[in-house]
Amino acid sequence: MAETSAQKIIAHAAGLDKVVPGEIVTCSVDLAMIHDSGGPRRVRPILEKLGVGVWDPDKVVLISDHYVPAVDAESAQILDVTRKFATEQGLPHFYDMQGICHVVLAERGHLKPGMFVVGGDSHSPTGGAFGCFMFGIGATDMAGVLATGETWVRVPETVRVEVTGGMPKGVSAKDVMLALCARLGMDGADYQVIEYTGDTISTLPMSERMTLCNMAAELGAQTGIIAGDKTTAEFIRNAGAEPSDFGRWLTDPQALVRSTHQIDIAALGPQVAAPHSPANSAPVAEVEGVKIDQAYIGACTGAKLIDLRMAAEILEGRDVAKGARLLIAPASQKDTAVAAADGTLATLTAAGAIMMPSGCGACAGYGAGVLAEHEVCIASTARNFKGRMGATNSQVYLGNPYTVAAAAVAGEIKDPREFLR
Repeated sequence: MAETSAQKIIAHAAGLDKVVPGEIVTCSVDLAMIHDSGGPRRVRPILEKLGVGVWDPDKVVLISDHYVPAVDAESAQILDVTRKFATEQGLPHFYDMQGICHVVLAERGHLKPGMFVVGGDSHSPTGGAFGCFMFGIGATDMAGVLATGETWVRVPETVRVEVTGGMPKGVSAKDVMLALCARLGMDGADYQVIEYTGDTISTLPMSERMTLCNMAAELGAQTGIIAGDKTTAEFIRNAGAEPSDFGRWLTDPQALVRSTHQIDIAALGPQVAAPHSPANSAPVAEVEGVKIDQAYIGACTGAKLIDLRMAAEILEGRDVAKGARLLIAPASQKDTAVAAADGTLATLTAAGAIMMPSGCGACAGYGAGVLAEHEVCIASTARNFKGRMGATNSQVYLGNPYTVAAAAVAGEIKDPREFLR
């Protein structure tokens, strides 16, 4: 029987020869990722009640990213619990204030094709960009994983998304996902796997592949996945790890999938999602002219090094519009260092951008950068739910980093291609 990549990985984790969609199996976890928000402060009391510790400290990655740096006593206390948990459990892979968990996990070489991985965050499907099966779970399930090293999973069906064509100027992987959100809706791939294929995928850098898998969560998918290739292997080696055999986990040509969706990226322009859902996406022309108070380039989806460079292309030689503010929170300390070394940060700050700490920040309504009542923001983040970034009557639009930077320059939403000609 021909199998999808997801079926192969789950079967291996379950110690079975084959699994079929709909089957419920128990799997051994190769790696578990937790962060300061849903991690120690939630799972520690459960483990204490059970009288157990972490099943294998070397297979747990703990990252502080939601409450960093602490802006009040409550945040400081959460971080204190996080740091003490790392010491108590002897966790060798604790990354404190190094960046957003999904990006740091990849940068440090923890993800490889064929791995079965769980994360204590809804955007954990990001890891699927590395050819592994990674999905998000809640604190109670995570406590079970930390105690036993196992979890259950219902084998999902696979939805194939074929992306073809050359990437136009001013367009990014974010636009593919916003277009898919509009086409399929927020539950269009409910508990399914989105497998990204097509000739475009092989040309994308890992950071753009991460965006595709990251936003599979916005479609209701259990995870996204992209087959490993030479680009995957090179990234893993540069992260200081040795890549596994990705060929073993490739989807068989005759494997059955639930549905197939095709996107010609060459014909796709910049997309913008209007409040209050990524599914409210349309070509940027439909919302041009909307005045903004804030432009925000941040989050695991939209503030990696490549995203900062996209924004710099727009901002070079220009200034942020009077009355508007541009906040930039790089996805990791490593990305910040490289952007500082290559001049990207100098371009951004010369235009008037305000640099923020690496972390989840205003994307999830934490710390600095949240919105006041009735303020309008355009952001490179993945979500624009009502009240997520601040006041419940604020308005958040989503766009790629080119579009966010163009809005910052114009003081209103604009087609970024006007600034790239």
